[in-house]
Amino acid sequence: MELKPVQPFEPITTNLLPSGDRWVAQVKWDGVRMLAYYDGHASRLINRKGNDRTRQYPEFTDVTGYCRAQSVILDGEMIAIEGGKPSFHAIMKRDSLRKQSEIDAGVQRVAVSYMIFDVLYLNGEWLTGRTLEQRQQLLQELIMPHERLQLCQNYNDAEQLYAVMKQHGWEGVVCKNLDSAYAIGGKDKRWQKKKIFRDLYAAVGGVTYRDGIVNALLLGLYDQHGRFLYIGHAGAGRFTTEDWRRVTKEAERLKADARPFDNTPQRVKGAAWIVPSLTVKVEYLEWTNGGTLRHPVLQGLTTVPAEQCVTAQI
Repeated sequence: MELKPVQPFEPITTNLLPSGDRWVAQVKWDGVRMLAYYDGHASRLINRKGNDRTRQYPEFTDVTGYCRAQSVILDGEMIAIEGGKPSFHAIMKRDSLRKQSEIDAGVQRVAVSYMIFDVLYLNGEWLTGRTLEQRQQLLQELIMPHERLQLCQNYNDAEQLYAVMKQHGWEGVVCKNLDSAYAIGGKDKRWQKKKIFRDLYAAVGGVTYRDGIVNALLLGLYDQHGRFLYIGHAGAGRFTTEDWRRVTKEAERLKADARPFDNTPQRVKGAAWIVPSLTVKVEYLEWTNGGTLRHPVLQGLTTVPAEQCVTAQI
């Protein structure tokens, strides 16, 4: 039986980490959410948006090589380490590849690890109604870890884990109730996350140049009325020279005569407008009263559709 992709369970954002005997904390990886499907014949890797990424991660397509199951759906995160910590920019160097020649080269250039933290389906039976504790016990029996594939570890002290993550500049923590069932497509307080830094996906509505190369992006989000609102500009971040050249080429292709923002950007002088199609992940300190991001830092180009870059993320 072919296993159809499902939308994974998502944690809600919290400022107060839960505590108690039935709560565990895990590292929040700055990667790409990925579910592995094996129907007994073929394996597929599907991201949380339902997009197939099997070709992008060939080292993890043989699910039977790391999971003792006749059929299974695993939930986890693809991560890449850069500068001693998980990097969204680094993992997107693999996830964004489409040509087979680029994928083959990317495997050699960017080492990826698969961090598994849940199992939804096993040997013809859905496990989503079972508790997280029961599902984790099954994972201990099913998964055969190796250097690039591990089970996510539980920690009892969420505050201590958060302090360690903050000390090392990692993304944050996720707290999960051991009694929680797995809600496909759900998002509620049984899973809670606290980030060191906030982030969101934004669409690019304009650019500025230096010596013929784009050096900053004017960012926007769509509100509930469909208006495209300017939220700030960013030039600092993890973009490489290659990334800026790619953005420069895309800006030329997407150039527009009229300003796409419904409000007036703070930075207009020297700006060139583009159709809001290019999207990026942005890390920021806080959301200001003026409706802009404070200290936005570019994390990487993404494949998220522009229409999903909405103010509801905040």
